[in-house]
Amino acid sequence: MQTPGATAPLDTSVYAARMDRVRAAMASQHIDVVLLSLGLDLPYLTGYHAMPLERLTMLVIPRAGMATMVIPGLEAPRVTEQPGVFELRPWAETENPVEIVARLVGRSSRIAVGDQMWARFLVELLPLVSNASYVRAVDVVGSMRMTKDAAEIAALRAAGAAVDRIASELQAGRIPLVGRTEAEVSADLGARIVAEGHQMVNFAIVAAGENAASPHHTPGARVIRAGELVLCDFGGTMNGYCSDITRCVSLGTPPSDVRDAYDVLHAAQQAAVRAAVVGTPCEEVDRAARRIIADAGFGEYFVHRTGHGIGMDAHEDPYIVEGNRRPLEVGHAFSIEPGIYVPGAWGMRLEDIVVAAAGGPDPLNVVEHDLVVLDV
Repeated sequence: MQTPGATAPLDTSVYAARMDRVRAAMASQHIDVVLLSLGLDLPYLTGYHAMPLERLTMLVIPRAGMATMVIPGLEAPRVTEQPGVFELRPWAETENPVEIVARLVGRSSRIAVGDQMWARFLVELLPLVSNASYVRAVDVVGSMRMTKDAAEIAALRAAGAAVDRIASELQAGRIPLVGRTEAEVSADLGARIVAEGHQMVNFAIVAAGENAASPHHTPGARVIRAGELVLCDFGGTMNGYCSDITRCVSLGTPPSDVRDAYDVLHAAQQAAVRAAVVGTPCEEVDRAARRIIADAGFGEYFVHRTGHGIGMDAHEDPYIVEGNRRPLEVGHAFSIEPGIYVPGAWGMRLEDIVVAAAGGPDPLNVVEHDLVVLDV
């Protein structure tokens, strides 16, 4: 049994190589032990997706020596063991798993903790490991997960092609909109995401008219009407890797101000894609989009970063945002999704997933980028 959206475990050699890279990063950062509980770092290094239970699962990775997965005894049968990568330490209901972890940690002085570890377990661990300092494990594992290998990019490409097909149906008018509620269309998109091979729907935003001015609008009972702009942002998890796409359609001929604004948005999105070459700082990609939108007078209506990394998680490093000076590297995968949101009137966003490749930016979404006008 795998967690919904999870991929089947890979060959043991893949996890062994990843663990070697973790230990190299630990050595360079003078970290004695890494502790990973919930979240996607755990399956990235072991193939096991922990369920979000009140019972503790913890991967303890010392800089030297074998890693140990401390796991509830009743969950141990779900683990595909990876000899030479980690040992399994099931714990019984009458044992204290935090004490087991503390013994494995020993006298470590610098400990890296996963972002998704529940606070209750860290609070219980603190008094058991004296004189230790704590840092975030994302600084150890995050840079590894940022750089996708060929198999990961292939998985992202397949997921992107699947949602492209749905967006194409939307743009062709084959997904009914007028007269349906946003929630009904959202459910329709979700069903199509699963039908296209995803194991899990991560989100299906449908926002009509003035509702689209809220970037993360929750689809509700609002009925979609002719004459409106409709924003659809949707994605899921397919074989362990995520998809994410946004397209807008106009239900009838849009007003000239909306058409003009969309032309600005389109130009900004394409400029940011072109800027996403290896070696370019992430903030420069953000600036490429933001400059065009600001010059057109819409700067105050672009209220979020230009993009986020994507992989096993829908949002992960690298973030395409001002202040992030990290240069793009071969294998970085991220969204390019500028938006313009006029409160009380309308909103629009245009999003592709892009991979930084040696030959230039490689967009994984290729469905029509122009504003499609549907006859209603």
